[in-house]
Amino acid sequence: MTDTSTSVRARRRTRAFALAAGGALVVEGLGYTLASWTDTEWVFGGDGTGGGGVATSGFEVEQNVTAPFSAAGFTSDETNPGQALRFTVRALALSPGTATYAPVALRTTPDSIAGDLALRAAVPADGVAVTDADGALWGALHVRVATATSTSAACDATAFQDPADVIADGPLATTAPSATQRLAAAGASTQLYCFEVSLPASPTLPPGVQLDALQGRTAAPAWQFAAESD
Repeated sequence: MTDTSTSVRARRRTRAFALAAGGALVVEGLGYTLASWTDTEWVFGGDGTGGGGVATSGFEVEQNVTAPFSAAGFTSDETNPGQALRFTVRALALSPGTATYAPVALRTTPDSIAGDLALRAAVPADGVAVTDADGALWGALHVRVATATSTSAACDATAFQDPADVIADGPLATTAPSATQRLAAAGASTQLYCFEVSLPASPTLPPGVQLDALQGRTAAPAWQFAAESD
């Protein structure tokens, strides 16, 4: 005769194994809890059309040294010496009391945000041969810079008639403007700069150097426009 208690225990064990195999959790042989399903959800920053919607803006300034500053003439030169300013022919034949002039126009590129320009003091142009070993000519030269918002503005002595337009006026080696100039986004505005480099009639010279000693010398100044976006 089969032991009833033994039979009941066997049926309970069989049921417990069946439940465990089906994904149930046996708790001390007294009951069970069904295993939980799991799920995850993800989101990303989108632009509303399925593409990425978080990105950085762009800031880029370009220059043009050739009047009348056509759109095709703008380019980017970010290392010293950059493009050559087109000074008037007198640039290679300065005499005491004379000056030479050259313009440059700057704007942001079509895909750029807005920003400001700050003109730095002149430094020697990299890779340009000069004949001024003691720096006497460099120290003697004088620079003025005038600004205009019209690319048709003249770049000659008349550019300096309004003192409000003059942002630099002093020795070439040390003079830098303190004001900045505004550039609109996407090339919507163009900033014109007119450079005047002159040899004063009575320039500052190193001790013992006479004015005649500057004859036949060359110097090559380079200027940086430091641009900063909004």
